[in-house]
Amino acid sequence: MTADLQKGSMRLRTCFLGLVALFVTGKCSYSPEPDQQRTLPPGWVSLGRVDSEEDLSLTFALRQQNVKRLSELVQAVSDPGSPHYGKYLTLEDVAELVRPSPLTLRTVQKWLLAAGARNCHSVTTQDFLTCWLNVRQAELLLSGAEFHRYVGGPAEIHVIRSPRPYQLPKALAPHVDFVGGLHRFPPTSSLRQRPEPQVSGTVGLHLGVTPSVIRQRYNLTAQDVGSGTTNNSQACAQFLEQYFHESDLAEFMRLFGGKFAHQASVARVVGQQGRGRAGIEASLDVEYLMSAGANISTWVYSSPGRHESQEPFLQWLLLLSNESALPHVHTVSYGDDEDSLSSVYIHRVNTELMKAAARGLTLLFASGDSGAGCWSVSGRHQFRPSFPASSPYVTTVGGTSFQNPFRVTSEIVDYISGGGFSNVFPQPSYQEEAVAQFLSSSPHLPPSSYFNASGRAYPDVAALSDGYWVVSNSVPIPWVSGTSASTPVFGGVLSLINEHRILNGRPPLGFLNPRLYQQRGAGLFDVTHGCHESCLNEEVQGQGFCSGPGWDPVTGWGTPNFPALLKTLINP
Repeated sequence: MTADLQKGSMRLRTCFLGLVALFVTGKCSYSPEPDQQRTLPPGWVSLGRVDSEEDLSLTFALRQQNVKRLSELVQAVSDPGSPHYGKYLTLEDVAELVRPSPLTLRTVQKWLLAAGARNCHSVTTQDFLTCWLNVRQAELLLSGAEFHRYVGGPAEIHVIRSPRPYQLPKALAPHVDFVGGLHRFPPTSSLRQRPEPQVSGTVGLHLGVTPSVIRQRYNLTAQDVGSGTTNNSQACAQFLEQYFHESDLAEFMRLFGGKFAHQASVARVVGQQGRGRAGIEASLDVEYLMSAGANISTWVYSSPGRHESQEPFLQWLLLLSNESALPHVHTVSYGDDEDSLSSVYIHRVNTELMKAAARGLTLLFASGDSGAGCWSVSGRHQFRPSFPASSPYVTTVGGTSFQNPFRVTSEIVDYISGGGFSNVFPQPSYQEEAVAQFLSSSPHLPPSSYFNASGRAYPDVAALSDGYWVVSNSVPIPWVSGTSASTPVFGGVLSLINEHRILNGRPPLGFLNPRLYQQRGAGLFDVTHGCHESCLNEEVQGQGFCSGPGWDPVTGWGTPNFPALLKTLINP
């Protein structure tokens, strides 16, 4: 990424007068750069400019209306003390609220038509528009953009992105939040396979985390499965050529699912499911969501990003904005460093997560696998929060390990468990008391210059993240670790609670956090031992935050104790 881009100081010398004349009279005029990823991620290499006639798919995020009102409605439908609790909005309700103004719709459509955009598709909420253009048209449309092909990541993925910032005509800037498909590079999975722990003797030991171990630790009996008689469903999302194989799922259930009723196939795949090799992360997500949330209809959202200009996470958000009937629980193992994302992008994605919360969807995101994270700002180290884990509108899941890695014992912190404080989002009111209690009582707080104590704090909950068995490409693989494992497990547990709620005539749980914090972690095993990793310097010596009684920014309120959690959440 160029120094010009990083400093945001490149001034444009030319302008596309034909387009600008539609909006601006007089001299050339542009808005500030609306969106950019600020650094080229490690491991990505440019293969040079893209041919001017090559086609691109770009997504235009149109400015929404009534976002503050949407936030108020999320609070009303998610707070058990509110008379509107559980009275979720439909997709049509949300569309009526946030739909861009007629002026915005008209202005953007006119702009795109003049540029030669084709095959444009909107969503139900009308706040996203995806169009096809060739590179020449896109570079004229988005002044300053210059498309290059890059290759990188463990799978040697090819993407088309612009190393230079784009600018919009000033008259258009009030109508478009950002254009997707230009700057953000795919994050790589941090899922890892750890070496097998060494231990003497084998009596009463397990040899890695399997569904039986999960169910034993979290007190799930053989009867704690879906009834098969409700419209309850759950989903996970897979990105970037990460696919699961139905044959792997069937083999996994044959090996590990013999003691509980389960479904051996996915009910629905939304998007394109590729025919390539299975990815460990996609296999893990599906296998543990369907074994924790056993016998519950499961969807997989597949956004492979097969076209090089697409952003798979953005494609998933568009799918949510275009389906009126969705699973109640969604688990996602995806994240970016907050500081790598522009302000307009991160706030707009946060609004998309708010839309989901208003509709009663429970979104669970992995907290990340870098502990508190670390980066240098003006020569000083700080912790590095992750997004969407830091969004106030999702439930973020951290990670734990068994105190004895070969026994089903109490849990301690998994040192990789992501957690900390947002530098973008202020602390939501639902967690102020819990965070204040932690900050005033923790004996091991890092220096205050390392984190924003007034920011949204995460994670909210946790589950085991260390030493999983996964079947991928027909091979059982041991000791797979990461919060990509804990997230579908917690999601499956919440799906079982939704099953009971639906059978009792209650609405699904929806956005869980206001209730979770009001009930102060009731129904969860409190994890009170261990710290996660952070900056390797003399000041903090690799240690971030440490867990303690109650909520903490390492394991949240703790891990699920199913019977107690069910009792806590089944009513009202």
